[in-house]
Parts: sequence; structure tokens; C-alpha cells
Amino acid sequence: MPELSAARPKRADALRNIESILDAATECLADDADVSVADIAAAAGVGRITLYGHFKTRAELVDAVFARTMRKADEILASTDTTGEPGEALARLVAASWQIVHQQRNLLHAAQRELPPERIRGTHDRVLRRMQTLIARGQHEGVFRTDLPKQWLVTTAFSLMHSAADEVRAGRVKADDVPALITQTLTSAFTP
Repeated sequence: MPELSAARPKRADALRNIESILDAATECLADDADVSVADIAAAAGVGRITLYGHFKTRAELVDAVFARTMRKADEILASTDTTGEPGEALARLVAASWQIVHQQRNLLHAAQRELPPERIRGTHDRVLRRMQTLIARGQHEGVFRTDLPKQWLVTTAFSLMHSAADEVRAGRVKADDVPALITQTLTSAFTP
């Protein structure tokens, strides 16, 4: 028997189904972190068997949606101005990041329940590099503290943003207040 080379490319209808499933899952999970796979399949206009043909488990589907959302977030954040005074750039980056986190907080909640923490953190790598670059510049300019490792400051920003999403979801903080709260907290934490 001839040896099979790489996996066969997916047919056009299969690719359309995958896109429909991912679009529907993104929308459904944004509305309800507990949405069923059956409801996602119905919203995508496919059967559960078709959905499971592309995504073997709910966790695999959530992972694909979360990774896709983070790629889009990175594209959106690429247009955020992080030049100029580091403290002001931090405020702009926090505000832009919060809009994404707030819009996708239910997806984040679903991901936290379905995926290991290291996978969630890993999908944030490109987005977090933007914060890391800003912190490094702020440290170099003497605006941000240097007595703590840069990576610890990035982790602080990441954790605070996700904790804010939890607080909004629990109704303890208003979403509109969050960018200012995060910026004030990070400014205090980052200031030498």
C-alpha cells in the first residue's frame, strides 16, 4: 500500500461548517458560558454529529473559540497607541483590553472551566507581549518600578484584568468603572 503523506485537506463544505460552528460558538458562549453543544450546533445550522466530527469534545471547541478570539484580540490591540508617556499608554492599553475582556467574559469563564490555566495563559502570549513591551519601556524610562521582575508586573496586569471580569460577572463592580480601577491599581503597583 502506498504511504499516505500529510492529512488530506478539508473539503470546502467542511471548512464552511467549521467556520459556522466557530462563529456560532463564539456568539453563544459570549451570551452563556454554560450553553450546550446541541445549542451551538443548532445555532451553526449543523447537527451534533457534524460538530463532533470537527471538535471531539466541548473543551476542544471552547479551546478553538478561545484561541481564535485571542488572535482577533491581538489584531484589535495592535491598533492601540502604546507610544508616548508609559503611564498614559498603559491607560489606553488597559481600556482597549478591558473592552475585549468584558465582551468575552463569558467565553473566558467557559475557558476557565474547560481548559487548564497554562493553556489560557498561553493563548494570551501575543496579547501579553504588548504589555511586556510597554512595561520594559516604562522601566527603561524610570516610570515603572525595576525592583520587581517585568514578568511579575505582566502577571499582575493579567490577573487583575481577569479578576475584574469575575467581579463584574458577580455584580460587585460596574463594567464601566473597571478601566479606571485597573489603571489606578496598576499605576500604584508599577510606580517606583
